[in-house]
Amino acid sequence: MADPQSVLGLSRPDWAGEDVAMLYDMASRFLTEEIAPHYEAFEKAEIFDRASWEKAGAAGLLCASMPEEHGGAGGTYAHESAIIEAISHVGVDGFGIALHNAIVAPYILHYGSEEQKQRWLPKLASGELIGAIAMTEPGAGSDLQGVKTRAEKDGNHYRLNGSKTFITNGQLANLVIVVAKTDPSQRAKGTSLIVVETDEAEGFERGRNLDKIGLKSNDTSEIFFNDVRVPTANLLGHEEGQGFVQLMQQLPQERLLIGAQAIAMIERALAVTIDYVKERKAFGQNVIDFQNTQFKLAELKTEATVGRVFYNDCVARHLDGNLDTATASMVKYWLTDLQCKVVDECLQLHGGYGYMNEYPIARMYRDARVQRIYGGTNEIMKLVIARTL
Repeated sequence: MADPQSVLGLSRPDWAGEDVAMLYDMASRFLTEEIAPHYEAFEKAEIFDRASWEKAGAAGLLCASMPEEHGGAGGTYAHESAIIEAISHVGVDGFGIALHNAIVAPYILHYGSEEQKQRWLPKLASGELIGAIAMTEPGAGSDLQGVKTRAEKDGNHYRLNGSKTFITNGQLANLVIVVAKTDPSQRAKGTSLIVVETDEAEGFERGRNLDKIGLKSNDTSEIFFNDVRVPTANLLGHEEGQGFVQLMQQLPQERLLIGAQAIAMIERALAVTIDYVKERKAFGQNVIDFQNTQFKLAELKTEATVGRVFYNDCVARHLDGNLDTATASMVKYWLTDLQCKVVDECLQLHGGYGYMNEYPIARMYRDARVQRIYGGTNEIMKLVIARTL
């Protein structure tokens, strides 16, 4: 296959220095050798095995941006981006380490006490703990202020009651950050983040592993809290009611991460499609020789290049602490819309073979669609952007 990393012909941005490039190469090798040979089995089982997580931890692919004193590699989001891009370039998109690394662990780093960091981050870095964040409920998706899950204080514990759905890593996760109401009389100001270690949580229950269109190998679940007792020491932040602010502060990185997944899949889709049209013959010539094919791929490469430059600029802003919510919403919505468009056009260029599951473009078509929904729907992204007009 053509190299997805170089299919656009762009030079590396300043933030992707030698150490980031080396991490990308190492991650690509690890994923190609250790994960890709088993990926079809994970897709059929609709879940990864814990051994793959532990191998990723041993290889340094978990919590790369966490400080070394807390078990991480001392990197930045640039290093997380390298890992995320390697996952999509290799084509093992269902491996849920991006959320674990760049969403769950940062909440603990930014809002956790020193004791919480020492307790949880090294185990997240090793893969002993697998992370999830429980935001969405059956009746509350993009409207995070409307969550009903309740955490009532009972001495030095909370009693946690409620249900969550669409929880990424939900079957495997044994550390879950739960968005709950500690004061239901308030909306945003009554929301808190509470960490639940599920292995020792009586009353915690996993529902079914949800049957999705795509990303089959990534376990996505319903989870339930039935009078679960959680120590008040597991609250993230110095006091209750900070949860909504914490969520808003971390959403730009979550949306940037989704943008990384989008642009990396775009690059892979172009790479496999260019290979295919160069080899496939129709009417006595290679499909690449038809002007329609050339024009279509020229358009897609141009749009992908614009998208990659925009993503790289957003990473640079984020590393400088200047990525605002509206711009993060732009990169999320625009790149995921583009991702679905590019994958669809690339599938069309495969003809009937594009609809066959044995071709990687078919899986990309299924896996891409959810990107416009999670992390805040693209319609919500436009609302966020519109507020800046």
